[in-house]
This record gives sequence, structure tokens and C-alpha cells, in this order.
Amino acid sequence: MDVHLTPDQKAFAHRAIESGRLHSEQDAVQEALALWEERERQRTEFLLTLDDARASLVRGEGRVITQESMHKLADEVKERGRARLLAELTTSR
Repeated sequence: MDVHLTPDQKAFAHRAIESGRLHSEQDAVQEALALWEERERQRTEFLLTLDDARASLVRGEGRVITQESMHKLADEVKERGRARLLAELTTSR
């Protein structure tokens, strides 16, 4: 495969080669492709997670996140924490 880099890309690769970070332009292209591949893998995983989240909402699971729902959740967590603390204080006497 022939890859043609722009002048800026060539300069970027050459700076990496001169600094010892890379050994050749081919290394630069291979690293770029590896990073692209990783980004695409992460993107695919995120999209699958998003699909799962949407499906769980359709099934009535989970919570729709709004400012109001977050305040309600915070209040619920605080109440559970207070109840747990009270129970621990009561049993430790």
C-alpha cells in the first residue's frame, strides 16, 4: 500500500524520528493506524453500551437523567445513608 503524507504530516513524523520516538515514517503510519483502530474499538463499545442503555429505558429499567431526577436521587441516597448511620449507632450501644 502506498501512503502519501501531507508536508505537515511528514514534518511531524520526521520530528518524531529525529527525537528517537519513532524509527521510520512506516512506524508513524503504523502507530497512527493503531490509534485509529483503538479509537474505533472504543467508539463501537460506547455505541453498544448506548444501545443497551436505550433498550433498558424502553423496558422501564434505569432512570432518565434530569436535574430533577438527580436531586431526587441525591435525596434518596442521603436518606439511606442517614438510616444506615442511625442503625449502626443504635446497634453499637
